[in-house]
Amino acid sequence: MFLGKNRVENSVSIHLKNYPGWAIFSLAVNGLLVLGIAWLLLREYHLSASSTVSSSAATAHLAEPKPTSKPKPQLGVRHKLNYQQWVELLAHEAQAVRNQQPEHLTILAGDSLSLWFPPELLTSETTWLNQGISGETSAGLLNRIDLLDDTYPSVVFVMIGINDLIRGVAGETIVANQQLTIRHLRQAHPQAQVVVQSILPHSAEKATWEGRDRLLSIPNRNIQEINEQLKEIAQIEGAIYLELYPLFADSDGTLKTELSTDGLHLNQQGYQVWSYALQVLNQVLLDSEQLSLN
Repeated sequence: MFLGKNRVENSVSIHLKNYPGWAIFSLAVNGLLVLGIAWLLLREYHLSASSTVSSSAATAHLAEPKPTSKPKPQLGVRHKLNYQQWVELLAHEAQAVRNQQPEHLTILAGDSLSLWFPPELLTSETTWLNQGISGETSAGLLNRIDLLDDTYPSVVFVMIGINDLIRGVAGETIVANQQLTIRHLRQAHPQAQVVVQSILPHSAEKATWEGRDRLLSIPNRNIQEINEQLKEIAQIEGAIYLELYPLFADSDGTLKTELSTDGLHLNQQGYQVWSYALQVLNQVLLDSEQLSLN
C-alpha cells in the first residue's frame, strides 16, 4: 500500500536537533507501518463484522440483538471521585512509582481518552503510569504536571485539548498551556522524551455523545489548525510530535464511527489503532535510548 511521501512526512514530526538522524528515518518508515497496520485492523474488523452477520443468518442462537459498540469499562470507585480526589489519587500513584523506580517508565498524561486506555493493549515490556482524568483540560494538566517531578520516565505521552474546545476555550490558550506543560516536562525530566500527540477528530453529525451540539460547534478543521500549532511548539520545545489525526479520520476529516463509542470517545478498535502507534514509537525511542548507552 503506497500512501505517498507527504502522508509519511506528516505522520511524525521530530525536533531534528534533539533526535538522531537514523531514528528520524526509522520513525518515518514505522509511521508508514502504523498506517498500514491501522488499515489492516479496519479491514479485519469489517471482515469480522460481515462474517458475524452471515453466521447470524444461519445460526439461531446468534440471532439475538448485539450491541454495536463495546460498553465503557468500569473503574469501580474511581468514576465516583471528584476532580480533587482524582488529583490526590494520581499523586499517590505517581509517588508509588517514584518509590519503585521501574525501568522504562512511560506516562500517559491527559483526559478520558488516556484514562480509558485498556491496559492489555499496552506493551508489557514497559511500565505504564496512567495520569488521565475524565474531563481534564489543558489548564488542569498544566496545574498538576509537577506531580510527576519525582518520577523518572523514559517517555511521557501527552494528549489534551478536546475538553477545552468543548468548553469554548480558545485555541491559542490550549496551545499556550501545552507549551508550558511541555517546557515543564522537558526541564523536570531532561532524560525523557516528551511526545505531544495531536488532538483527535470527533464524528460531527454522526456523533451520539450527550454533548453532540457542543461538538457540532467545533469544526474539525479547527482541530487540525490547532494540531499544526502543537506541531510547531513541539519542535520549539524539543519534543516529539505524533500526528494521530489521519489514523482516526474518515474522508470527511471526522472521527470514524467504527473506532468510537459515541463520536468522541474510542472503542476497543480505536484503542487498538492508537496502541500500535504508541508501541511502534515507544520501541524506537527505547532503541534510541539503548544505543546512546552503548
